[in-house]
Amino acid sequence: MNPITPRIGTVFVPVSDVEAAKDWYCRLLGVAADGEILFGHLYVLPVEGAGLVLDSRIYSPDVVFKVPAFHLDTQDVQAAHAFAVELGADPADIQHGQWFNFRDPDGNALMVCQC
Repeated sequence: MNPITPRIGTVFVPVSDVEAAKDWYCRLLGVAADGEILFGHLYVLPVEGAGLVLDSRIYSPDVVFKVPAFHLDTQDVQAAHAFAVELGADPADIQHGQWFNFRDPDGNALMVCQC
């Protein structure tokens, strides 16, 4: 019997400033930024599916995601692309009418995909 469950529990995102990242990601995801920062360096985002945790303790410029480690869902890739621009991101062009990549303020590569 395999003791490891075939499920992704949490994705940790390295961020330089957990407070600023909390505000940016909560705005990106349209969720309230009213949670508490844990232990001075962790913020658990209220998302569905696998957990998403911002962690300033693991941050350094050489460990940010060079390629997306996960994708965020959208039902309107055009609107999501425009919103990323509004947040100050410089997203790549939409590919195949389905997805695009962009970077968070710390340089982590993120992907949005129309499902």
